[in-house]
Amino acid sequence: MTKALFTGSFDPITLGHIDIIRRAAAVFDEVIVCAMININKNYLFSRDERLALMRESLADVPGVRVDAYEGFAAEYARAQNVDVMVKGVRGFIDYEYEANIAFYNKRIAPDIETICFFADGAHAHISSSGVRELLAFGGSVEGLVPDPVLKAISHKARRDQS
Repeated sequence: MTKALFTGSFDPITLGHIDIIRRAAAVFDEVIVCAMININKNYLFSRDERLALMRESLADVPGVRVDAYEGFAAEYARAQNVDVMVKGVRGFIDYEYEANIAFYNKRIAPDIETICFFADGAHAHISSSGVRELLAFGGSVEGLVPDPVLKAISHKARRDQS
């Protein structure tokens, strides 16, 4: 059984993330999708909200488990007996960043490989930070995030207006 780990902030999870996860789930027996917690980051959604949105958005993808972790992804991967760390790459900047992270992960967990999935052209420019910025200026994120996230954003906007 081959177990893979796909990490990110998932704040919020996007259609680009969903595409990479679906493709990874078709290759590996189990994919753990782990929301990494960074105490220095200001999130749009809380940890629990992100996990709920991830679970709802991935409910139809077999072999996927959702979790959260604060610390080094490679340490979490080792603790979960992961074989492969999956990275989504949208372009050269992502590749350079992920290659650097893979170097350090390999130092922590030399037995775990990193495999990159290149973004589908339809999703290559979608990022969580771009979605958050668009929202900050009142833009629509329809077509960038899954329906559960659209509903949560709408609910959050109504709550903030009251």
